[in-house]
Amino acid sequence: MANNSSANIGFEKQIWDAACELWGHIPAADYRKVIIGLIFLRYIGNAFEKQYSKLVAEGDGFEDDPDAYEAENIFFVPEKARWSRIAAAAHKPEIGTVIDNAMRAIEEDNKKLKNVLPKNFASPDLDKRVLGNVVDLFTNMNMDDTEESKDLLGRTYEYCIAQFAAYEGVKGGEFYTPASIVKTIVAVLRPFSNCRVYDPCCGSGGMFVQSAKFIQAHSNMRGVISVYGQESNADTWKMAKMNLAIRGIDANLGEHQADTFFNDIHGDSLKADFIMANPPFNLSNWGQDKLKDDKRWKYGLPPAGNANYAWIQHMIHHLAPNGKIGLVLANGALSTQTRGEGEIRKNIIEDDLVEAIIAMPTQLFYSVTIPVTLWFITKNKEQKGKTLFIDARDMGYMVDRKHRDFTDEDIAKLADTVADFQKGKLEEVKGFCAIATTEEIAKQDYILTPGRYVGIAEQEDDGEPYEEKMKRLTGELSGLFAKSHELEDKIRKNLEAIGYEI
Repeated sequence: MANNSSANIGFEKQIWDAACELWGHIPAADYRKVIIGLIFLRYIGNAFEKQYSKLVAEGDGFEDDPDAYEAENIFFVPEKARWSRIAAAAHKPEIGTVIDNAMRAIEEDNKKLKNVLPKNFASPDLDKRVLGNVVDLFTNMNMDDTEESKDLLGRTYEYCIAQFAAYEGVKGGEFYTPASIVKTIVAVLRPFSNCRVYDPCCGSGGMFVQSAKFIQAHSNMRGVISVYGQESNADTWKMAKMNLAIRGIDANLGEHQADTFFNDIHGDSLKADFIMANPPFNLSNWGQDKLKDDKRWKYGLPPAGNANYAWIQHMIHHLAPNGKIGLVLANGALSTQTRGEGEIRKNIIEDDLVEAIIAMPTQLFYSVTIPVTLWFITKNKEQKGKTLFIDARDMGYMVDRKHRDFTDEDIAKLADTVADFQKGKLEEVKGFCAIATTEEIAKQDYILTPGRYVGIAEQEDDGEPYEEKMKRLTGELSGLFAKSHELEDKIRKNLEAIGYEI
């Protein structure tokens, strides 16, 4: 049984079984596309079928009216693309053509998905017997409990990468942002209706999915945000288009994938109210030598070997007069002083843009354990000349040996702490949160590591006198040393018995 956590999709075993079915029959780079395409068809089909049955039961004749689905933010599936038709053809020779035609029918009905959906199922390279078996697995997949807020396609893709990285040498974690991080950013920023939301490296669209969910929860409206994004990877850009389409989110991601630094598709006219992003960590060779005079580098030229401060300045450039940024960065960006990065950070801090810094725990990302920090950058801050630091490294819980997740209470605690700071009523908690002035940050050489400011949490006195505690602890340590020597002697004797001496 899959753990019902945002760290899991909910049907990992079926995805694994499908991948194993495909294993050895098609190139590794293609089976992920097969799985993503079928997940897309199965998910929209599942939601459609439930609404279809509901409308039939109501008896008003609206079951074939697209408006009756779009009103509920449910993707209308044309007849050729319905899962029942695909499932019925699973073990027929033409199953690949049936799936490809389903994709074409959807594209015909949804112009924004034109040339986006995978249509490689009829390829002679894909064994149709194997494909039929995979279709059966997806037919038996239960998606009823899949949260609408989950970045379903991105998370599925990431799962595939993680499972087969050892075989393919592929590094994961480049575009899928864990739900706990996305939810925290959204809860802190609190995007409102009639706002412009932008992600310059949108990956599979997870930030947008959660933003729309947040706005819907607080205003019961979803179509009242303007979504702008950009993505440089063609496959990921297509996935974002699919991901947003199945959620009923209308987004401007450009006509095709594009490099954000070299082809800023939204131009200077876009000034966003909220920017949320998880840019590639420590990206090297991003093209600095050809962009040295770019107007986006207001606070200093980012180094050629690391794009972290290029991403930050690009986002600031696109920020509205009262706009807010929430972004994820590797911890090195907090303290680096090399290649001009320290000077850029100093200039951004002196311009009073850094509102809050939250140190996050490890193991939140699905396939990498790298620790990260959330940066919140705000124009026209409510608390002028002050920055909030939060150390959340001990928060969350372990879903399994590898994955950590946040509870709703964890996310609310972080969001409430930032909100209290903004209102000027936050009480500092040693080891968890602290407020520092720009002058105090300057005394720390403009280093933004939260631990420098929040300190160490006070330990509760257990009532044991110091002398007694030290006597007890040193006694325990002496016993452990004795045990260690005893084990060392045993190991030596065992090695000598087989002819080895150390």
